[in-house]
Amino acid sequence: MLRRSVRTLLLLAPWLAAVPAAAQTARDLPPPPVARVIPKTDTLHGDVRVDNYFWLRDKQNPEVISYLEAENRYADSAMAGTKALQETLYQEILGRIRQTDLSVPDRMGPYYYYSRTEEGKQYSVLARKRGSLDAREEVILDLNQMAEGKRYFSLGAYSISPDHRLVAFSVDTTGAEHFTIMVKNLETGEILPDRIEDVSFGATWAADNRTLFYTKTDEAQRPDRVFRHTLGTAPATDVLVYHEPDVLFRVGISRTKDNRYMVLSTGSYTSSEVRVAPADRPTEFRLVAARERDHIYSVSHQNGRFLIRTNTGGANNFKLMEAPESNPSRSSWREVVPHRETVLLDGFDVFRDHLVLFERTNALRQIRVRNIRNGQEHTIEFAEPVYTASPGSNPEYDTGTLRFGFTSLVTPSSVYDYDMNTRQRTLKKQTDVLGGYDPSQYASERTWARAQDGTMVPVSLVYKKPLVRDGSRPMLLYAYGSYGSSTDPAFSTANLSLLDRGVVYAIAHIRGGQEMGRSWYDQGKMMNKRNTFTDFIAVAEHLVNERFTSRERLGIRGGSAGGLLMGAVANMRPDLFKVVIADVPFVDVINTMLDASIPLTAGEWEQWGNPTNEEHYRYMLSYSPYDNVEAKAYPTMLVTTGLNDPRVAYWEPAKWVARLRATKTDDNLLLLRTNMGAGHGGSSGRYDALRETAFRYAFLLHHLGVAH
Repeated sequence: MLRRSVRTLLLLAPWLAAVPAAAQTARDLPPPPVARVIPKTDTLHGDVRVDNYFWLRDKQNPEVISYLEAENRYADSAMAGTKALQETLYQEILGRIRQTDLSVPDRMGPYYYYSRTEEGKQYSVLARKRGSLDAREEVILDLNQMAEGKRYFSLGAYSISPDHRLVAFSVDTTGAEHFTIMVKNLETGEILPDRIEDVSFGATWAADNRTLFYTKTDEAQRPDRVFRHTLGTAPATDVLVYHEPDVLFRVGISRTKDNRYMVLSTGSYTSSEVRVAPADRPTEFRLVAARERDHIYSVSHQNGRFLIRTNTGGANNFKLMEAPESNPSRSSWREVVPHRETVLLDGFDVFRDHLVLFERTNALRQIRVRNIRNGQEHTIEFAEPVYTASPGSNPEYDTGTLRFGFTSLVTPSSVYDYDMNTRQRTLKKQTDVLGGYDPSQYASERTWARAQDGTMVPVSLVYKKPLVRDGSRPMLLYAYGSYGSSTDPAFSTANLSLLDRGVVYAIAHIRGGQEMGRSWYDQGKMMNKRNTFTDFIAVAEHLVNERFTSRERLGIRGGSAGGLLMGAVANMRPDLFKVVIADVPFVDVINTMLDASIPLTAGEWEQWGNPTNEEHYRYMLSYSPYDNVEAKAYPTMLVTTGLNDPRVAYWEPAKWVARLRATKTDDNLLLLRTNMGAGHGGSSGRYDALRETAFRYAFLLHHLGVAH
């Protein structure tokens, strides 16, 4: 390659023209908080483990709160020099958003349902119009009014009764995911006396418009019971419909799209069991297929038949079966869509005359439509090489219109209505990007990295053009890689503040998700979990070797189980990354997975393993971030958490940071920031959430040395 002149580089890459002063190190600041050392010794499988920071688990201990607040003050002090940048980023991100906006209305019976936002207000207004979009608006719930005076507010259930007279909704005001169900009469505006405390997320109506199903959790916050409530009766008299005693299983209940059946599902990560009952007489549930190890299935209903997505018979990528209403047991199942080795049947939707299949192949999503009257089928085509096509809201059963979403790393989120008979699509809305966004200035592409076992790992990238692959570009590399949850390429208005400063944004589609099919997930969990981390390292090395970026300009980010990824790779290859952002990270793997009283733990023995099994223990110990902190240099790191987080308790990142501070040998900045009034998802208000994003991006840009 010809050497480019400095002037040419500055013209091509203005983000290099004014590199800021050197980023702060810990030496530039007052000493950080030091967590008190109170050793707790545990012995398992002959190993003695000493946990010096176990005491941080006691949320009621004032010393714990004082320590977290001291860390917050330290973080604020460390970030004081980026205040102007944080505000600039916030205003940029906010300036691209149409603050007063309207969702695409969904037709349900005689009504059009939608949500809207108003400038200056943190939350949405949920509303409807009868018969026409020109009709008078009926406000169902104004979440801004409901959230007044509350530090945190989250809507859980939002369920309209079949006759459209009532709405059942639930709220959480702490972030701890303990919800309260209430019912509103939409004709009178009255909140009914029916108030059900301490429930899980959902609430589902039966077809009689007076029976409401909901779930409750056990002490470990596992949904384990389904209750039936009749309007006008005391919740204390509600009928227990089903109890799931197996700690690996969680329960839920729904109503089929055609309103014919209630579906009660219980399942673990490796097994399912489904029961059905007529939605107008939901008192006795019939078992569809008894649970079996490694058999996962789900059930829907269409035109007098049950449709079953199942992995039975070696169908690792799933197939679709049907069974008559009279006998839904496995002996009656007949194949509708066969299993395919290279295509994952991710899900399906039913309409009166159509069956819609949502599939994954070659790290892309696709939508296939089958006319069940004549058997003809087709796949919806998309022009971009790297994109996401996803099911939209399709509450209507008797329609020939499919609503789906489309987005890519350069195309804003778009909602289409698709005529399944004529194959014509209509763009109903594309998210506005204010300020003159020009997609032609940006490019996205896919590259492939070779993992250490030879597996090719897909990587999606987006950047501002032109891209000169000379290693000078800063990069943010993101990944998740757990639970079979795929990270699909999608547009982000916030990320434009990175792209416009020259940052390349990349997604590593590592094993643990399902981008390449169900086996991609199987190869990234349990005793294969280290593939997730080594895949990510291979992707980072590939991007450096191919000169998309360099080690000194590479930042990485992940949250929750993706935070585990951040912790693991920071231990394994701290030399490879300049900046690490770990959000609500699951890092204390052994201690958490030994404590079944912690939410999610027992059910996730099928994801990570059970440390009481010595083989599992040894393997998990080999990567657990907290247990593998060593006396060596680590990257610059920002760690975030929420005090009320029920999914990854605040003490995991707090303990990890304390141990890193006491052990690492470098002067690179290490910050812990705790949201003292939120849970796993951070701030609930949309403006507050944008400020949190601006904080993270200011940290990244400053420590990557990107011009502000």
